[in-house]
Amino acid sequence: MDERPDTLRPQILGMPTEADFVRFDPAFRTRFVLTIDTEEEFDWSKPLDRTSHGLDHVPRLAKFQQFCEGLGIVPIYLIDYPVASDPRAAEVLGDAVKAGRAEVGVQLHPWVSPPHDEVVNVHNSFAGNLPADLERAKFRKLRDTIEQAFGVAPQIYRAGRYGVGPETASILSECGVAIDTSVRSRFDYSSTGGPNFRDHPLKPWWISKRNGLMEMPLTTVFWGLLRKQGKAIYPALWRVPRLRGALARLGLLERIPLTPEGVTLEEAIKGIDMAIDDGLPILVFSFHSPSLRPGLTPYVRDEEELDAFYDWWRGVFEYLGKRGVKPACVREVTAAAQV
Repeated sequence: MDERPDTLRPQILGMPTEADFVRFDPAFRTRFVLTIDTEEEFDWSKPLDRTSHGLDHVPRLAKFQQFCEGLGIVPIYLIDYPVASDPRAAEVLGDAVKAGRAEVGVQLHPWVSPPHDEVVNVHNSFAGNLPADLERAKFRKLRDTIEQAFGVAPQIYRAGRYGVGPETASILSECGVAIDTSVRSRFDYSSTGGPNFRDHPLKPWWISKRNGLMEMPLTTVFWGLLRKQGKAIYPALWRVPRLRGALARLGLLERIPLTPEGVTLEEAIKGIDMAIDDGLPILVFSFHSPSLRPGLTPYVRDEEELDAFYDWWRGVFEYLGKRGVKPACVREVTAAAQV
C-alpha cells in the first residue's frame, strides 16, 4: 500500500511501514546534506524567555557560506524568527540564496516567534505541544517572514528542539513544505515533554506521498561490536553515563550523531562508515549557527576551537569525497525522490 488511508491524518511521530520509505533515482546514489540550525544566541543553562538572546554571530554566516561555496556545497539554513527578522541575515546570505548557492528553511522556536499567546515554559518550547491554531499561526508568520527577507518560499522545516506534534505534518502540507527534518532518530526527549524518536528509522520516508511531504531524519548511528543491539541497550544506559563511556572506549557501543558539536572527527568518520554500510541514501549533518562565533555555545569557546570546528568540516568533507558521497540540497533531494 503506497499511501495511508484518507481517514488518517499524516503523522510525523508515527512509525513508517516499508512501503513508506522514499525510493530515489538510482543515479542519486548516496548523498549528504548540511543543515544549520540558524538561531539566536541564548544561555542554554538558563530558563527560556522571549528577550534574553542575541544575534552577534549573524555576520559570521558570511564566512561559513564562503567556506561551503569554495567546496561546492549548498548549505541549508533553517532560520528562526529572530534571525529572519534581522536584516543582516538577508544581507550576508541573500545573494547566495537567490543564486542557488544556499537554501533557506524554517526552524520554529515558539518562545521567540509571534504570536506570543502561550506561557513560556519547557512544555511549550516544543511547538507540537501548542494548540494547533497557535502552532499554525507561528509557523505561517515565520515562513512569511523568511520569504519576505530572502525572496523564496522555504521548502524544508525543522522544529526547534525537534518538537513536532500531532498536527505538524498537516500544517506543513497546507503550506507547501516538501521536507520535514525534525526527527532526530536514536534520541528521546520525552522526559521534558518532547517527542521520543528512539525507534524511528534513519532512511527518509513519505509522511504523506499524496501531499509530497517527506521526512528526512537527522543521522545518528550506533558504532561498536554491540551496535546491532544499540536500540535496546543504549536507552538503558541513560542514567549510567560512566558505563556509556566505558562501552565506547572498549569499542562495544557508541552513539554518533553527525555533528561537530561534541563529536570528534574520528568519531564522525566512524559514523559515516556505519551510515554508508547501513545503506542510508542521505546522511544529514547539522550544527547550531551560534557555534560560528566563539563563546556562544559549549562547543566553540575560543578562536582555537573555532579553527578546529572548520578543520572538522574539512576532514569530514574530504572523507565523504573519498567514500564517493556527494553533497545535495533540498531541490536535488526532492527531484530525485520517486513518487
